[in-house]
Amino acid sequence: MKTTYKPQLFLLHFAGGNRYSFDFLKSYIGSEYEFHPIELPGRGKRFGEELLKTKDLVIQDYVNQIKNKRNRQPYVVYGHSMGATLGLSVVKHLEDVSDAPLQLIVSGNPGPGADGLSGENGKKQRHLMNDEELKEELRMLGGVPEEVLQNKDLYEFFSPIMRADFEVLEKDHFSEEGMVINTSIHALMGTKEERNSKIENWKNFTSSDFSYKLIEGGHFFIQDHPKEMATTIKSFYKKEIIL
Repeated sequence: MKTTYKPQLFLLHFAGGNRYSFDFLKSYIGSEYEFHPIELPGRGKRFGEELLKTKDLVIQDYVNQIKNKRNRQPYVVYGHSMGATLGLSVVKHLEDVSDAPLQLIVSGNPGPGADGLSGENGKKQRHLMNDEELKEELRMLGGVPEEVLQNKDLYEFFSPIMRADFEVLEKDHFSEEGMVINTSIHALMGTKEERNSKIENWKNFTSSDFSYKLIEGGHFFIQDHPKEMATTIKSFYKKEIIL
């Protein structure tokens, strides 16, 4: 019996996220694609595993997961915020083993080195902040329900995950300097994001095509525009496969 394979979409979550962070998008992608939201240890279905706190370990974990799930069809890698920064290195590793994606799609992130910053990190050392300072940072970033920040038990469960993810970005925030992938990059940011004027920084990291778009909203604009996000992702499959 002949096996039928579907094009694949691998999704890399933002800081504090997990495999469920992209549930809002799944129905819009449709059943004609394999939908693979992959997650880091210490959360979701991997709650029992130890949190990773270095970029190298996180990147290798993502690469291994993608390798284990790959089929024979084309695929796209999409990362939001922290996932965008990490996605660049993930794609570089996959290119090195001759299994490059059709496209790297990044959102909520002006790219490594923009203003000397990278993704969700910045000059602030968020992983070292006290609880009150960290809560204010999370409120400013958005995406974390106030209920989590106000509830002692929920916050104590969630905060070590956030601190670990911030530590990954803040310890070596521009390790991507000089990195150039052969895969094309499409960047998306919200119109209300503070550094969206730096979005073209992403073109420094690809020797192939680059495009970008601003979409109405803040850092988590993706949750308000699932249909547009799905249309964007699927358009690259159609474009690249036709070519």
